[in-house]
Amino acid sequence: MMLNVIFMGTADLSCATLAALLADSRVRVVAVVTQPDKPQGRNLLAQPPAVKVMALHAGLPVLQPARARDPQFLADLTPFQPDLIVVAAFGQILPASVLELPWLGCLNVHTSLLPQYRGAAPIQWSIAHGDSETGVTIMKMDAGMDTGAILTQRRTPITPEDNGATLHDRLALLGAELLLATIPGYVAGEIVPRPQPAEGVTYAPKIKKTDGHIDWTLPARTIFNRWRAFTPWPGAYASWTTGAKAHTLKIWAAQVMEQSGPAGEVLPSTKDGVVVGCGEGSLRITELQREGGRRMTAGEFLAGHPLRPGERLG
Repeated sequence: MMLNVIFMGTADLSCATLAALLADSRVRVVAVVTQPDKPQGRNLLAQPPAVKVMALHAGLPVLQPARARDPQFLADLTPFQPDLIVVAAFGQILPASVLELPWLGCLNVHTSLLPQYRGAAPIQWSIAHGDSETGVTIMKMDAGMDTGAILTQRRTPITPEDNGATLHDRLALLGAELLLATIPGYVAGEIVPRPQPAEGVTYAPKIKKTDGHIDWTLPARTIFNRWRAFTPWPGAYASWTTGAKAHTLKIWAAQVMEQSGPAGEVLPSTKDGVVVGCGEGSLRITELQREGGRRMTAGEFLAGHPLRPGERLG
């Protein structure tokens, strides 16, 4: 049975799912829905989401509603007569009228083991909280935020080397694979949606730029995990005041140390790294970048920007 599928996605993560659907002979993608183009870059020129570029390359119709709850959006979707809607990182809550349009409902590819990390940024917060494992969930959507019934889940470890970028890419592929493995059993009635457990619910709010600002009163391990989580954006950064001028220092590479000292105070400062005291332990910064400058090793940075023991980072 060939299924007519509408795909909805916006973030880069959703491209893997769209690519998998386009390559599967059991489904026919009849339309793609994504968010409107947004101004980006220094000149603030409108740039299309990567999903839109992929869809247009495949010759597919593209819809870009400003609000999914607009009645006109439902009117635009209805002529496509979808059997199924697949959603992956779309970025808007769908109203009941859209959820009920396809006879098979709407399936969501969510990058956490629900009910953990409902919300916009499950990948980053799973790393920031120091989790050793995460995964993907294929969920039958309802009107809530990531509250729908679970169809299937697949787990993957979070390694010490993982950051927001590496885990993003792995989960994107894992989610696409699990979706294609799930659809046949779901359509045949062999996979029965099961309600999410009431216990263990956590949330993953949207990442803000300010989340990257380092709070040196936190344990060094927590700061390190947040640095991993918020790579590539917004990264981890601190403020450094020299004279009357404040600078922003972006951290590119760091290690957790057992050495202790006042939170935010520079301890040893050598070519091997700038050690900064934390609420528990310390962080040795081995690569950093001053705002407006280039990325440097600690030795390169200190050669032109003395950062002496006893100085404080905010």
